[in-house]
Amino acid sequence: MMNDLDPKFLAVLSEIIRLSVRLLALLMVLVIIMGVVDVGWTLYQKMITPPMYILTISDMLATFGAFMAVLIAIEIFINITIYLKDNVIHVRIVIATALMAIARKVIILDLETVEPDYLIGIALIVLTMSIAYFIVRKASDQSDEEHV
Repeated sequence: MMNDLDPKFLAVLSEIIRLSVRLLALLMVLVIIMGVVDVGWTLYQKMITPPMYILTISDMLATFGAFMAVLIAIEIFINITIYLKDNVIHVRIVIATALMAIARKVIILDLETVEPDYLIGIALIVLTMSIAYFIVRKASDQSDEEHV
């Protein structure tokens, strides 16, 4: 069925997708800038609230979570730019981004309030994502060796 499609029509659709991805890249830069401003503003607010210039552990965890959110946005931007350059989604980078996102969740996790089932679920996600990353990395390394 795909062979029956007009090549010009497919070219137009591909160009629409390419423009959409470029727009996503631009919007992601805006999100990153806003995230950096938010981290700075939050840190400033925490520092001027009495006791002045002292961060509590919960303040630091909230700040770490905000930092990680910005880093995740940067990773997503990198995914988008690599897609624009190579026109392919690199699974290894996507898995690394997902690992970073779940790491953020672990960092900001409040062990006092979390249910054991939730903690087990997070642990399983971390384990499976780590295994997936390891497998994809090994396959990628072997593929690179074969092309040398």
